[in-house]
Amino acid sequence: MTRRRFAVALGTIVLVAGGGVAVTALGAPDHKKSEDRSGLPPATAPITRGDLSDSTQQDGTLGYLGERRINAGATGTLNWIAGAGATVKRDDRLYEVDGGPVRLWYGAEPMYRTLKSGDKGKDVRQVEENLAALGYTGFTVDDAYSAATAAAVKRWQKSHGLKQTGEIGPGQIAFAGSAVRIKEAGAAAGDPVAPGKPVLTVTGSERVVRFKVPVADAKSAKSGTKVTVQLPDGTRASGKVTGVGKSAKAGDDAQDRTPKIDITVSFDSPEKVTGFDQAPVTVELTGETRSDVLSVPVNALLALAGGGFGVQVVENGATREVAVELGMFGQGRVEITGAGLREGMKVGVPSV
Repeated sequence: MTRRRFAVALGTIVLVAGGGVAVTALGAPDHKKSEDRSGLPPATAPITRGDLSDSTQQDGTLGYLGERRINAGATGTLNWIAGAGATVKRDDRLYEVDGGPVRLWYGAEPMYRTLKSGDKGKDVRQVEENLAALGYTGFTVDDAYSAATAAAVKRWQKSHGLKQTGEIGPGQIAFAGSAVRIKEAGAAAGDPVAPGKPVLTVTGSERVVRFKVPVADAKSAKSGTKVTVQLPDGTRASGKVTGVGKSAKAGDDAQDRTPKIDITVSFDSPEKVTGFDQAPVTVELTGETRSDVLSVPVNALLALAGGGFGVQVVENGATREVAVELGMFGQGRVEITGAGLREGMKVGVPSV
């Protein structure tokens, strides 16, 4: 049969915002109307009714959120350090200097001084917030280091077998925004350390995916966009876009210098996501969804002699062409509307 399927006419169809299409300058296909036109196709597919999404796929990398260094807070000999891959939570040990453990507390401000009664500042509030979270209360959480704060610090020190001074500083705690994952050590047990010397490189403990999209496609990955990630073990996990780069950079591939934007995806249930750091994954971006629509495989479309598109309906051993209006393209299918079309009808497609 001299049929002109959609694959031939694709060059004249342009996808537009919102999942629709525009048909431009499509002349009559280069074939004759013949008796063969009504012959049975080599294969058929059903018209289905349901939801259709114009999702797209991108190659991404599974990793961890953020990266930062933790510097030593005291002078001495490093005699223990958390191992690579370990997750350190609030009040867990990060490292030890001269037998004194430095523990992780949560906060954005660095621990840059030893705090005592009478001190004020954001770092004081962070200390009090952590003490309260750990159950050492009896003070008002504010920017002032009071006698009550010092008393709570003494109770914390006693519980860890430390000298009860009521003062606390970088030789006892280090701040990070949340739990951290140890990426690598910057020193080894037995090494001398001093304040400011890197001891650990850490990341956030939360698994994330990073990928890049061309500037022209940035609208498909806006903050909050729902995604599905195919993980290295073949399982799928849902998430959403939580980070969108503010600047575009040309790619490293000499064959493709298209400016691209960095995108970060967070998982809905990060604790269930496993896999090696920097493992490749596939990200499916969920775009617009059309609900309760009729659709057929894209290759079921015919370019009609009079212009436009149609499908070949197969019923009772005979065929007929029905002109259709095209809607959203997605998932290898296209939304259609046309006279007399209904769910379950068979339409002609090329043989597999």
